[in-house]
Amino acid sequence: MNKQTMTDIIVSAKAHQGLTWEKIGADLGLSPVWLASACLGMNSAPAAAAQAIADYLGLDHEVAAALAAFPTKTWAQAVPTDPLIYRLYEIVGVYGETLKEVIQEKFGDGIMSAIDFSMDVAKEEHPKGDRVVLTLNGKFLPYKHW
Repeated sequence: MNKQTMTDIIVSAKAHQGLTWEKIGADLGLSPVWLASACLGMNSAPAAAAQAIADYLGLDHEVAAALAAFPTKTWAQAVPTDPLIYRLYEIVGVYGETLKEVIQEKFGDGIMSAIDFSMDVAKEEHPKGDRVVLTLNGKFLPYKHW
């Protein structure tokens, strides 16, 4: 089973059962953000977690095997048109150079890892409208000099 078929099966089972990533993650002791990423095919799950996810959703061993398989992390190179995803592209487009400057002033010449990385999505109540709080937490990797 390929990752896209796996994703389609998982998302369908999740919707059919009226579940959320938060609920599944809490019940399995997994980050809901990591869980969603693995179930959408962008990360591999350790075998035990893959089986736990499949069991939780009532899915077979083929889904667990696909969850555990290493992904090829590719995405469309065009700017997406989904408004939420587009806004993230817009944020990087507008503030990307600023983030690079500030990060490199604080840490030196290097990058933030997306491998040694965690992410959290929170909701902050606000009188002018609720706020989305994204926390991106990546290890700093300095460029080597040789």
